[in-house]
Amino acid sequence: MMAIPIVYNLRNLWARKMSTLLTVGGVGLAVGVFVIVLMLVHGLKYALVESGSPQNVIVLRKGSPSETMSGVARDSANVILTSPEIALAPDGKRRAVAEAVMGVNLLRRGQKNARSGSNVTVRGIGPDSIALRPQVRIVEGRAPTPGTPEILSGKSAARGFEGCEVGGTIRMGGLDWKVVGVFEASGSAIESEIWGDADLLMRAFGREGGFSSVTFALNDPQGQFDAMKARLETDPRLNVDVKHERDYYADNSIALTALISILGGVLVVLFSLGAVMGAMVTMFAFVGARTKEIGTLRALGFPRRSILVSFLLESILLSLAGGVLACIPALFVQSMTFSTTNFTTFTDVTWNFRASPVILVAGLIFAVVMGVTGGLIPAIRAARMPIITALREA
Repeated sequence: MMAIPIVYNLRNLWARKMSTLLTVGGVGLAVGVFVIVLMLVHGLKYALVESGSPQNVIVLRKGSPSETMSGVARDSANVILTSPEIALAPDGKRRAVAEAVMGVNLLRRGQKNARSGSNVTVRGIGPDSIALRPQVRIVEGRAPTPGTPEILSGKSAARGFEGCEVGGTIRMGGLDWKVVGVFEASGSAIESEIWGDADLLMRAFGREGGFSSVTFALNDPQGQFDAMKARLETDPRLNVDVKHERDYYADNSIALTALISILGGVLVVLFSLGAVMGAMVTMFAFVGARTKEIGTLRALGFPRRSILVSFLLESILLSLAGGVLACIPALFVQSMTFSTTNFTTFTDVTWNFRASPVILVAGLIFAVVMGVTGGLIPAIRAARMPIITALREA
């Protein structure tokens, strides 16, 4: 089969600059929305999953979807904390902690009306809470002193809420809490939290009866987990669910990622339909303006299949250019943050847009699919055009 050189297609696109640019822009807009939605979902999943450590296990009250809705009595917590599977630190202490998690309404920076604030996760921590999470690193100030109304603020919370910066003061539970440090945690969702002494926070909020969860590291996360889970969940003294910490945070992302995916999907469909129609109109215009060329190509011996492939290739090149145009700027929005309420915990969570090679390749594939969809019918029309008709219409 005689193939039409690709240079021919490139020259034709270059000769019709305005139509080419409009089509590339329309496809780029659709692919951009598609890539941004994928980056938003990927960033959220990354932020929540990275909040957990592969070695850690979290224990909640049975049936509780989140720590903010859980309650583990002190007696139950003591039973869990004596589990033989818990790993030991170099100093011989168990790598485990019982924590209290609650929400407090704080004003975002620049807000004046308390009703417009957001719920922020407040975590009552123990002496080993920071060491139990290797991704946590204090980047400013210091850790809070146990037994005092001092708090450690996550980087996202410090950036987004009034009083959460080092030296700031937050009113909670009838006490003024001073921010003495800021921590980061590899971009995970726990950067949206503020941490303080568990016992003092529980007294301030009237929750002295029990903790929200117990978190600990296992000696052998894979080999010990199933047996330990079965033992704790069937213990008559307890009423708990046991999960890998990463699985817990992944479950917390399901509702929010589903909502973002649905809303983003609607936008993607709308923009895609517009881009496909634009590509189709452009290619029909190309066919109509090049009937003489089509007739000449057929007269020179190029078969119908070559004509079809040539016009379809032009449509794909247009769409691929739009895809590249959309993917390159997407790499520069990764520093942007997005905040909303996590519908599982009903507290604020902040995360970054996050790209990956898979997302960028998916964007380019999406562009090619739009090119094929928009260019197939015009390409078939061009291929089926009789030689005599093409030359006569020209």
